[in-house]
Amino acid sequence: MIRDGGAKSSIQMNCSGKHAAMLATCVLNGWSIDDYLSPKHPLQVAIAATFADLTGEPVEVVAVDGCGAPLLSTSLIGPARAFRSLAVATSGPSFEIASAIRQHPAHVSGTTRDELTLLTAIPGSIGKAGAESCYAVALADGRAFALKTDDGAPRVRPVLMAAALERSGVLDLAGVDAVAVRKTGELALLGGGKPVGEIRACY
Repeated sequence: MIRDGGAKSSIQMNCSGKHAAMLATCVLNGWSIDDYLSPKHPLQVAIAATFADLTGEPVEVVAVDGCGAPLLSTSLIGPARAFRSLAVATSGPSFEIASAIRQHPAHVSGTTRDELTLLTAIPGSIGKAGAESCYAVALADGRAFALKTDDGAPRVRPVLMAAALERSGVLDLAGVDAVAVRKTGELALLGGGKPVGEIRACY
C-alpha cells in the first residue's frame, strides 16, 4: 500500500471487519445499508439487545465509537460476564464465536500484539482488548477478567491483565505458558533508547 502510493481509508482500518460483518448481516436480512450505523436501524437494535443479554445489563447510554458505530454502555462487570458466557458455552452462536477465537487467535488482534501471545499461552482462553485500555479475558473454566484504566492509557493494559491472571492462580494451571504470560506484562521505560525503569502492577 505504501509502496504503491496509496492513502489511508476507513475500509483498511482495524474496525473494517466489524463493519463488513454488519453490512453482510444487513444484506442477508434485506435491511438498508445506507443507515446501518443508526442506533434505530434493525441491525443496531439487534446488536444492542444481544449486548444487553450477554452483559446482563440494560444499555443506558449510546455514544459513537471512533469508527462511527454505536458505542453501548456497560459496567466493568458486564464485559467479564459477557466473555464468560462465550467461554463456557457448549453449543449455539456463543460456542461458535469462542471456537473461532480459539482456532484463530491472530484474527482477534493481529500477529504482533500481546493479545495473541496471551491467548496462545492460556489454552481455551478468549479475550479482546479495546479502545481506551479496555480488556476482557475469559477462561474455559469460567473465570473472567475485565479491566479499564481511568485515563485510558494503553501501555498499562497488558501489565494489569498479566498481574490479575497471575494473582488469580491462572499461571499455575496445567498447560499454561506462565513465562509467556508474564512477558506480556513486562513494560520497560526507556531513556535514550535504554531501559531505565519499568511499569509494574501494585496490589
